[in-house]
This record gives sequence, structure tokens and C-alpha cells, in this order.
Amino acid sequence: MRQCDSHEVSQLNEVKIDDAALNMIASWIENNNTIMVEQMPLFGGYAGGLEETVLVDTVSHLASFTTLNGSWHLDGPIHVRWGITTSRETLAVAAHTAAAISENTDLLIGNQYYPISGPCTEMCLKEVAAQAMADTASGRSILSGSASAKGVLEDHTTAMETRCMAEAANAAAGMKTSKVNEVLNELVDEYTENLAEADATKDPNNTKLGTGKSLSQCYNIDDLTPTDEYWDVYNSVKTEIKEML
Repeated sequence: MRQCDSHEVSQLNEVKIDDAALNMIASWIENNNTIMVEQMPLFGGYAGGLEETVLVDTVSHLASFTTLNGSWHLDGPIHVRWGITTSRETLAVAAHTAAAISENTDLLIGNQYYPISGPCTEMCLKEVAAQAMADTASGRSILSGSASAKGVLEDHTTAMETRCMAEAANAAAGMKTSKVNEVLNELVDEYTENLAEADATKDPNNTKLGTGKSLSQCYNIDDLTPTDEYWDVYNSVKTEIKEML
């Protein structure tokens, strides 16, 4: 590995660490490595509700840099029921935490993406776009994603979701927070009511929501380019979001 490559270690829920992780951190410090500390606080879990989870998330960030000597922190508030980072509640947790950290420190912080729907679905793209806009408006430096279909299915992640994150982040950059909130309220409302259906839908031919398609089903494997179908889904969502801006 290059010296600039990140070595990852994870805190335990909530704001805990084990001896194995401390041993790894000690060796990385000796080798002057770049250390990335990850933590995914649970909304609705040990911490409790939204405000309590924001406090836990903020403390997790600070612990990464003080106690654990992290070079940067990777966040990812997760909904205890849905297992995603794109719910309204977890977006709020991540945004409030990032705003507090970025306003008062110069620490390097990122966020990871776990939408409930998978590749080649409109819902997946709307989910990652919403989170990218929230992260950008609240001062995140790094967007890490996407682990589509909750990150639990083999080959169910593609570069198109990441492309959507990038375009949404660029659109939100420099936008007033009040305007971003307006867009997010409309965008998140569109998919929040479909979380249960998306979680239960396994049909790869459903391009609205659900687990979506695997990489080989929505990409031309010979040259690793998206299929025409995926481009159609992507451009449809892009047009819809642009009309909200």
C-alpha cells in the first residue's frame, strides 16, 4: 500500500473500541500511516432518537481524532429498521453532525452510502442524490459510496450511483441551505413512503424500486459501460431532480 492509502478501523456501537483495533492503530501510528476511523451510529438503537443519535455521532467523530489518532472519520448513521443511511432521520443525523463539526473544526470527515434500492432503479438514484446534497450542504469533505441495495447483495453496486452522487453534490455546492432543504423535503418524500415496498421487491426488471439489477445485468461487461436501459433510468431521474432546483 502507498503511505497515502487509508487503513480502516471501526469503532463499536456506541462509542466503543476493542483491544484488536487499538493494536492495529498502534502499529499504523508507528508506520506513519493514514488512519481512517469508521463509525455507523444506530438511529433507533442504543442511542435513541434523532437528537440523541446526533450527540453520539458527534462524539464518535471527536473520539476518532483524539482517542484513536485518526487522519479522517467516515460516518454513516444507519436506520435500525431499514439498515440504510438515506432515511429522513439518518440524513438529519448526518447533516446536523457534519454541520457542527465543519463549522467548529478543520477535521476531515466523510459519509458512506447505503440506499435501500439497488442499481438501475429510480429510487436508488434519488436516495443517493438526496444524501449527496445533504452531505455537501452540511460540509462533508468525502462522499463514500454507494453500497446499493443496502450493501448486502453480491455485485449490486455500480459507478452510475457514484456518478449520481457527484452530480447531485455539484448541484448543491454553493446553494443556500434553505433551498437544499426545500429540494430534500420534496425528494425524500418521494421515496420514504416506498421503503417497505422497496425492501420487499426482488424483481430485477422493476426499474422503479427494489433490489435492482446486478452489475452484469445493467452494464455491458465487455467494456464496462452502462446499458441503454440504465442510461434511460439515470437521465429520467436527473431531469426530475433538475426541475426541483
